[in-house]
Amino acid sequence: MERIQLASDLTFSRLVHGLWRLSEWNQTKHETLELIKFALDQGITTFDHADIYGSYTCEERFGEALALEPSLRDKIEIVTKCGIVLKSPNRPAHKSHHYNTTKAHIIASAEQSLKSLQTDYIDVLLIHRPDPLMNPEEVAEAFRELKAAGKVRYFGVSNFKHHQLTMLQSYLDEKLVTNQVELSPYELENIDDGTLNTCLEHRMPPMAWSPLAGGKLFTNQNEKSERIRAALEQVKDEIGASSIDEVAYAWLLRHPAKVMPIIGSSQADRIMRAVAALDHQMSLDQWFSILHSSMGHDVP
Repeated sequence: MERIQLASDLTFSRLVHGLWRLSEWNQTKHETLELIKFALDQGITTFDHADIYGSYTCEERFGEALALEPSLRDKIEIVTKCGIVLKSPNRPAHKSHHYNTTKAHIIASAEQSLKSLQTDYIDVLLIHRPDPLMNPEEVAEAFRELKAAGKVRYFGVSNFKHHQLTMLQSYLDEKLVTNQVELSPYELENIDDGTLNTCLEHRMPPMAWSPLAGGKLFTNQNEKSERIRAALEQVKDEIGASSIDEVAYAWLLRHPAKVMPIIGSSQADRIMRAVAALDHQMSLDQWFSILHSSMGHDVP
């Protein structure tokens, strides 16, 4: 599988496996281990987490599986996020839903993730959401300490717009390596507002969450979804894809920003369809036909 260069000594697999629903899959730790190995067999080596996923349980489940075969750690890249605080029975001290990007919280969150994931280091730590009270000097200090201690190799952001990303970057000693944003044929905001252009400007390959629009491409009955499905079906036949999700992934992969779609499924057939998208070539006419179907009109 194609590798995407994020830093001189860091690459990600072009497709990323997302674990935000791991707790919902009701797997044993042995079944999760088999899922990790299945992904690796397809060339998917990068795994995406966040401290809050599964109400603070998904990292621990993944860590329990990884502990069954510790040698796999050297074959994978682990991404996780911090900065969102949720009310949860698993965190009784949390009184409300809010953001916290203080130095103390970032370091404590990273250390808890290391413990839950049963690993000595995190490959990339992301700030999960822009925080209106973010003090970039504190964030920079936290990043510096985690890096110096060998606990986190690199840092990035998630859901940041241009002004938020460039502001934070101006305080940091090292380059942010990725911005994880919502992106799909249904959700064009980060194309329209220039977020992907910012990624290109900073040579920062973005990760794409919800690349299938949370199932809207398959199930929604509104006019927009039906337009997009019709366009995906047409392109599917033209490029010889077996399903419209292959086309949706191929549409993202066509973008020059080197988008890395996150596959949020435990089902082998869905993972394989994402992998199959890597083999499809999409013409400009086909790419724009899907864009037009989402916009509801042609480009000017």
